[in-house]
Amino acid sequence: MVTHTLGTGARTAVLLHGGGLSWWNYRAVADLLAANGYRVVLPVLDGHAGSDRPFTSIEENASELVALIDRELGGHVDALGGVSLGAQVALEALAQRPRIAERAVIESSLVLPMRAARALAAPAVALSYPLVRRPWFSRAQFASLHLPEELYEPYYRDSCAISKRDMIAFMRANSSYRLKPELAGCGARATILVGGREPRVMVRSARALAKALPGSTLVERPGWRHGEASLWHPEVYLEALEGRP
Repeated sequence: MVTHTLGTGARTAVLLHGGGLSWWNYRAVADLLAANGYRVVLPVLDGHAGSDRPFTSIEENASELVALIDRELGGHVDALGGVSLGAQVALEALAQRPRIAERAVIESSLVLPMRAARALAAPAVALSYPLVRRPWFSRAQFASLHLPEELYEPYYRDSCAISKRDMIAFMRANSSYRLKPELAGCGARATILVGGREPRVMVRSARALAKALPGSTLVERPGWRHGEASLWHPEVYLEALEGRP
């Protein structure tokens, strides 16, 4: 698992980006946390630009993450977070190793499977993939994701580097993921973030997750879109990790 690291603080946070993006998804959060005493480790999920292997499953990504934390971070971190696909990987890591983190921030995580979305993943990618390298199409996709303008160049570069096979694989995995019963034993104090302008299934997922994670805090922001906290509101992450959601 390839990683990027910012900061040299005594506390360690591991943050996992969303599907189709990369480690720079968390650049603003990482800069803020690094300035506040954190060492921030930003893995690149399998099948994404700069990764070292194709995408297989959320469960396998989580196993790689647990192995990374064991090998390089002493088997335990102060904080584990993720957004969208990355949030699912974080949840799976917490299911596999319930005591791997002191705190967790789970943002815009789908935990209620969507059969239709899974079935449409391959046809949708087949139609759109030939257009990925065309700037007008990339710009339209970028606008639909509501990413900060300074991320357009890495977004375009890394989108072009994702294979068709990997794109289909992680889209299918994202739409199929469901809560694992092992999360009931999770030892991390979790903050669950969701935006009111996300699809209703995301809000329902966040509420289901809050019930499944003991002692978790659910934060619903009415005007926010999918993944908006990590992209536009890094202070929310700092507040969550400091126990001030």
